[in-house]
Amino acid sequence: MPISELLLVEFDEEIKKTRTTLERVPVDKKDFAPHPKSMPLGKLAPHVAQLAGFGLSILTTPELDFAKSSYKPLPFESAAQLVSALDEGAAKVRAALKSTPDEAWTQPWKLSFGGKPIFEGSRFLAYREMFLNHLVHHRAQLGVYLRLNGKPVPAIYGPSADDTMGF
Repeated sequence: MPISELLLVEFDEEIKKTRTTLERVPVDKKDFAPHPKSMPLGKLAPHVAQLAGFGLSILTTPELDFAKSSYKPLPFESAAQLVSALDEGAAKVRAALKSTPDEAWTQPWKLSFGGKPIFEGSRFLAYREMFLNHLVHHRAQLGVYLRLNGKPVPAIYGPSADDTMGF
């Protein structure tokens, strides 16, 4: 079985869980941050929605220099808009992931800013650490933001206090 087929199952599940989390983001709390060092909700939620685009870069390019990229942060308009951005990016990543041959996973991949390295390693590690784990990390932060704003936290790797899934 190709590596990409193994990773597609995980990708689909993580995107599904991320979509559910984004659906619950309150539009009227854009400035909310649980701590002065925390990212405001109006930046964190769009960042999560756009992370799939980063996954696409990892799968389709040998490197990314943020200083040379055309990245523009997504403005936060609504939960539906965030879900739409996630779905659009995820569809592209899924297609790229599906067509990534096994030998591509061991190829080097580099992330930098102005030529200064942020990450250097295999494409597999970049995909897992810089994209998928990054997505999971920020989705977990969103769960905390939801809880602190009285919104239901979705079940992610088992039931939450709000979504018991019949347990």
